[in-house]
Amino acid sequence: MQKKPFFYGWYIVSAAFFTMMLTVGLTLYNLPFFYEFFIDEFGWTDTQATRGFLIGTLLVLPFGGFLVHRFSARKLIIVGALLQLVAFNSFGLMGGSLFLYYFVWCALMAGFLYSGPIPHQVILSQWFHRNRGTAFGVAYLGLGLGGAIAQKYVALPLIEAYGWRVAMQGVGSVLLLCVPLVLFIVRDRPAEKGLFPDGADAPPPDAAVESHSFGYLFRQRAFWLLAMASFCSIGAIGAVDHNLPLLFRRAGLGRDVVANTNFLRLSSSLAGRFIMGRMADRFNKKYVMIAAYLFVALPVPLLAIIDQPGIPQTFAVIFGFGMGADFMLIPLMAAEIFGANSLARTMGIIWPFDSVGQALCPNIVAYLRDRSQSYTGPLTMVFVLAMVGAFGVSLLPTKSAQHKEPQPS
Repeated sequence: MQKKPFFYGWYIVSAAFFTMMLTVGLTLYNLPFFYEFFIDEFGWTDTQATRGFLIGTLLVLPFGGFLVHRFSARKLIIVGALLQLVAFNSFGLMGGSLFLYYFVWCALMAGFLYSGPIPHQVILSQWFHRNRGTAFGVAYLGLGLGGAIAQKYVALPLIEAYGWRVAMQGVGSVLLLCVPLVLFIVRDRPAEKGLFPDGADAPPPDAAVESHSFGYLFRQRAFWLLAMASFCSIGAIGAVDHNLPLLFRRAGLGRDVVANTNFLRLSSSLAGRFIMGRMADRFNKKYVMIAAYLFVALPVPLLAIIDQPGIPQTFAVIFGFGMGADFMLIPLMAAEIFGANSLARTMGIIWPFDSVGQALCPNIVAYLRDRSQSYTGPLTMVFVLAMVGAFGVSLLPTKSAQHKEPQPS
């Protein structure tokens, strides 16, 4: 019996591992680490420093999401990476103008939209059907690895050696590595290599299902449930991501503790991505998603006692595990309910919608903290938001009847 050749789709996964490590892990996970330098050098408040993420998200992502399905995902990754490169170098050169700061955030978020999770999800969902969860899990390990090393092993050493401005430019420059990876390895669809998803001998059952229109999606209860639930959970994650360095600082913990906690949190997210991705291929995706959302919600109260021995590490491991699976399971659930051919349209709306929550909630937390000089109220809000997300997922259908695979006779 002739041995089947190695499926090219796994080269796509390997490339996605590295490109997401660069375009998401090393970039967005690094930015909160620089907020304190903006605050100290320019005299900004917490609210002003975190508002750039909100403004860039509100002005760019909701509208840009309508364009994702119109272009080659492969080409979008290159354009997005170059936009991010320009944005990081601009951050390193800017003065104290808030207008310029917010404008650069808009460029950064456009780059994130076109080089971040959405185009990678679209490409991987075309290359994989049976092993989609595993493929997503492995690719998202790159995002988690980039986030894990971003502060402790990239930003902090660069800041200590050259200052925060050069550090930001250095982070941006590594995005150039995305260009050859995408040009020489990535292809949008297996048909470009004369293949079918998973290396199978025939297309999967949902390959012939036409992509749904935006109008159809907007009329589906499941679409809005998934959007609302993921908005809440990712909003909670964003609130933690962007306020954690400032919360630690006010709890009397140093930058090294922030970097170490972030490293542990993102390292734990690697396990969350891989384990939950494998589980999503074997068990009902809805219940796997509920579990991940609870892992995000339940450790949030620990932030109120973060200065106690062992609490930063405990929080980092539990929250990181759920956070890692959280982002990855949204497109898996969307493909499960609406079909892989509708994923670009579905996530082109849901992901920008979620990103609004990811940007809005950190700013609300910063604003409430500035007003009350306490994190008690803001942390309560984050916990409730995360629990609402888990409840919303529990209301989703277990599987769309339209996309059920035929049972063997």
